[in-house]
Amino acid sequence: MVQTARGLTADERVRARVDAVLHIMGGLGGTYGKGRPLVDALEEVAREAILHGDFALAQRFQRFAAYAGGELFLEILENHYDDEARERSEEHMRRMTAMGADRAAAALDVLCGDRPDATAADARDLFRGIARSADYLSLGDGDGGIRLSPREARRLQEYGHMEIVLRDLPRPASSEVARMMTDILTDADAGTLAQILELRARQAGLENLRTVVEDPDSSESALHACLKNQEWIFGGAYVTELARRQYTPETILDIPLLRGDGSLHVVELKRANIQDLVIRRSGQLMLGAAAHRAVSQAQNYLRAMDENRPGILADHGIDTRRASATVVIGHPQYVVGGVTSQEIAETLRTYNAHQTRIEVITYEALLDSASRMLALSSARQDTDPAEEPAA
Repeated sequence: MVQTARGLTADERVRARVDAVLHIMGGLGGTYGKGRPLVDALEEVAREAILHGDFALAQRFQRFAAYAGGELFLEILENHYDDEARERSEEHMRRMTAMGADRAAAALDVLCGDRPDATAADARDLFRGIARSADYLSLGDGDGGIRLSPREARRLQEYGHMEIVLRDLPRPASSEVARMMTDILTDADAGTLAQILELRARQAGLENLRTVVEDPDSSESALHACLKNQEWIFGGAYVTELARRQYTPETILDIPLLRGDGSLHVVELKRANIQDLVIRRSGQLMLGAAAHRAVSQAQNYLRAMDENRPGILADHGIDTRRASATVVIGHPQYVVGGVTSQEIAETLRTYNAHQTRIEVITYEALLDSASRMLALSSARQDTDPAEEPAA
């Protein structure tokens, strides 16, 4: 879109500003860049276009800058400036509208088949029941229909524990089932429902991470994708994952986490397949070169945070003074040399005991800790007072 926009102006000064943007992005032989330098360069184009009197081009680059700064969705830019993307989006909406109308007609066919005397009010009840249950439904295997066992209905009524599975819909739910679901959702505790849905999402995320870790060819970017917005995996001390990953020109953080006191915690991710994570020298176990390089990288990040603390606090409201870091690297299944998982854990424990701001853990330790947290949460949710023996 930036390259296309360059052709919309004949002014050499504006084109020179656009070329600077393309150079940062790598379009004219440069190295792809992101963060503040790219945002600044895009805003410079907008300012130059305003001086030239081309307000439409200025607005276009202002939107580009907003996207690069994380303030605007890419879909909005595409709808404005990418004809092919807009056509794909419109085609998708047309198909979804047609599919929805077709399924609605199928639902009415079933309603009329079950109850030939059904009225317009019955049809409204049917669709209202489906609409109210939509947020709690998931796609599953099978040949159609909504299945809800008596035990699951009881749990829904008592705890709001939603276990409804929406199957493929050539045969949609009957109006009776829709009304039952409406009653259940009315009685269900919304807070408990939210907790259970969050628990299920965390279980799925953890299994996805485990699958990627167990793949010896998984890259750091694949591991990063699994851990994005999954700050709970690192423990309860963190409030959220910060959207901004760059606070100084020389540092781009893998996962910046915010502590409850407003301070920064940095998570540095490395590959799981590290054969020399722990090595044996003269009979003694110690961390290998890959782990030391990762720790040095984290140390440099923390030093940069310390040195730029006043500006970061003023611009972003994040306190980076004495920030801390976690390096996640390696897994015992990939370590060579006959070193056991227990020996690796003990070596890391010894190493971490001498560190104050940086902790090194393996993906095995991260997965085990997160699994224990989920097990405790699941145990609390699954406890059914009605099934416990009487005192």
